[in-house]
Amino acid sequence: MNKKLFVAVIVGLSALSFNVAMAHGGAKAKHGGIVTVASDLGFELVSTPAGVAIYIEDHGKPMAPTGMSGKLTVLNGAEKSEAELVVVGDKLEAKGVKLAPGAKVVAALTTSAKKAITVRFTVK
Repeated sequence: MNKKLFVAVIVGLSALSFNVAMAHGGAKAKHGGIVTVASDLGFELVSTPAGVAIYIEDHGKPMAPTGMSGKLTVLNGAEKSEAELVVVGDKLEAKGVKLAPGAKVVAALTTSAKKAITVRFTVK
């Protein structure tokens, strides 16, 4: 077999087996916040006058956080603050938290089925 033909066949076959991983496409903020994906769910962190809110989506559809709980940790330089996350309507809320540009935010969540989910955000 011709060497060029052999290489062409190999490249062609490898292109057929190439899988593109796009979990849920590009998640878009619906509440003006920061969006990230963890454990196959979309999470949007939103700053509010009282603190922060986290909205959850499952494959692009709003998901009520019924039975969820957790803790929010904000690292802003050397400063660390923590707050409890509680269910309020269709979202999780943490009161008294301030988000500054560059801050790192970690939400340690527990679902109603006792599954642990860690969600990380970076404030822009």
